[in-house]
Amino acid sequence: MKILIAADSFKDALPAQQVCAAIADGVKQVQPDAEVVIFPLTDGGEGLAEVFAHHLGGIPVHLNAYDPLGRDVQCTYILSANGDKAFIEMAQASGLQRLSEEERNPMLTSTYGTGQMIAHALDSGVRHILLGLGGSATNDAGMGMAAALGFEFHTAKGKELLPRGESLIAIEKIEIGNAHPALAETRFEVLCDVKNPLYGKMGAAYVFGPQKGANASMVERLDLGLQQFGGLLKKTFGQDFASPPGAGAAGGMGAACLAFLKGQLFPGIDAVMNLTNFDAALEGADLVFTGEGRLDSQTLGGKLIRGICTRATQHGVPTIALCGAVDADQTFLDLIGLKAAFAIGRKVQIFDDALASTEENLRFVAEQVMRVLSVGYKEYPVVDLKVG
Repeated sequence: MKILIAADSFKDALPAQQVCAAIADGVKQVQPDAEVVIFPLTDGGEGLAEVFAHHLGGIPVHLNAYDPLGRDVQCTYILSANGDKAFIEMAQASGLQRLSEEERNPMLTSTYGTGQMIAHALDSGVRHILLGLGGSATNDAGMGMAAALGFEFHTAKGKELLPRGESLIAIEKIEIGNAHPALAETRFEVLCDVKNPLYGKMGAAYVFGPQKGANASMVERLDLGLQQFGGLLKKTFGQDFASPPGAGAAGGMGAACLAFLKGQLFPGIDAVMNLTNFDAALEGADLVFTGEGRLDSQTLGGKLIRGICTRATQHGVPTIALCGAVDADQTFLDLIGLKAAFAIGRKVQIFDDALASTEENLRFVAEQVMRVLSVGYKEYPVVDLKVG
């Protein structure tokens, strides 16, 4: 029996590699002779550097960059073995995990550190960058990233603005003359897992701002700032960067990547699965275990579980999900191609305790699933679950 374990990180709890390892431990308790393949994945956001390092090797590059509040932190990106390509994860510098609950305020946070990471790669001679969006603490429309790369943002009176969310509404002019010279000769592939526009009720501020600490008045002001910024991008570059699907990803970083980096946006999970050769790992598999922190309606928007189910179904392999929370009925599971989904919580706990129990709970529930599948069978019990 071959069992493929392909899971994302559980936010604030475990990275993808440890999630997969915990599930594998549970499986092995019941099927010690099974071929268990650990295949950590990400939808292009948090954990991107770690996933690419696991699958593709490469060289970790460490540097100091600003966190969302401008404090020096150590960050890492992955340089390909031949040195021509860099894999950069926005969340390394600008991620929500860099801040405590009390510090989360998208009016004050900035993507400047992500720009520093990009500049470091450019200065090292890299001319092909894969940038993963997601997991950000920011809603500055990439203003900080652009500032770190030499762009300037001024008021009507010529005052240069601090690159953070609250400044968006005050920008009247974007200066492009001092942009990093290597940008023009660098290919940027930008991975994102959402299709939201830059502003409006489905835009960056209204949909994702509250997750980053924004209250109702902040959301309204940030959205007005994003509208202002979108208009300035069009005025400066002669193109609408606010409307394309994904422009609102990571607090508006999608639009910034299109405008300032001349990048292309790609669905994160598809790009990651292609780069890591996920289809080859599926060959000969009898069952796939997957998982992420929460299974809900966002899964239809391109999240990792949906992407895995699509590929697994094409190969005729059933998929079971283990998640921190499952807010779905069977109709929904059928729609995305899941055979079954299990929430891993085993008892009533406060949230922090539940996070601390994630590894143990994953191991336990994976073992229980395998025990159920083994009932009535002597060997290779999951074969009858085959798709089609």
